[in-house]
Amino acid sequence: MKHITRALALMAFLWSFSVNAQLSKKNKSHELGMMMGGGYYIGELNPHNKNMFRNSSISGGLSYRNNLTRRLGIKLSAIYGNVEYWDKNSSDPWMVNRNLNFRNRFYEFSAVGEVNYFDYQMNSKDWISPYLFGGIAYYMMNPEGYVQGSWITLQAMATEGQGTNTGNQYRLNSISMPFGAGLKVNIKGALGFSLEWGIRKTWTDYFDDVSTVYTDPKTLLNQQGQLSVTMADQSIISERGLDSNQSMQRGDPANKDYYGFLMASLNIRLDKPATNCYK
Repeated sequence: MKHITRALALMAFLWSFSVNAQLSKKNKSHELGMMMGGGYYIGELNPHNKNMFRNSSISGGLSYRNNLTRRLGIKLSAIYGNVEYWDKNSSDPWMVNRNLNFRNRFYEFSAVGEVNYFDYQMNSKDWISPYLFGGIAYYMMNPEGYVQGSWITLQAMATEGQGTNTGNQYRLNSISMPFGAGLKVNIKGALGFSLEWGIRKTWTDYFDDVSTVYTDPKTLLNQQGQLSVTMADQSIISERGLDSNQSMQRGDPANKDYYGFLMASLNIRLDKPATNCYK
């Protein structure tokens, strides 16, 4: 949580510094953006920040930005995300033996506030600025696992007993908190470019379908079928040398999952060119 607190504190400082700017028509502008980049995730199958871009998958979306001043803006975005991770690619022997995998193709709709470090506006003399952003997002996910040559929807498999008489299913739609930083640059005329890194704090530990312990395989077999048993425990060697890993660690429920994007965006100004005489 330290990096979240620091980012919010810095944004609050920059916001207080910027509120003195007048909300005049000359400083307002509107943009459309087309985004493309990579999605990533941090969780049980990728627990280390240094590996966040490992197996990064193509993601993209559209954005609308309402620049209230040359320092402050509001951006609405719709993004298609795609992440995929495999235990077998880990350097951790325990994770390699666990042998799980997942992919998650998901959609996000977000509203964030942006704070520019410097005055910035497309098609004006204020041609470049770093910026910070933070806000709220709604995402719709569908984690899948690969087994026997096919991708299988994991929520329906009840891999940790969710949806059986031992627990409730996790939600596929929820709220996240996006925050991050970027750089805006004018290209020419009404065209601009931005490069943005952002991460999303979620309140689920099932973005990757892995959270707690191995459940009772007999319960899964009776209520869900053999495929569920196979998806739940794909370990190469049983941790206790027994037929089942029941009640042994499968994930870490203390740490919720994160997802995010590194995006490049081509931005188009929608209204009249700016004037440099805005004071």
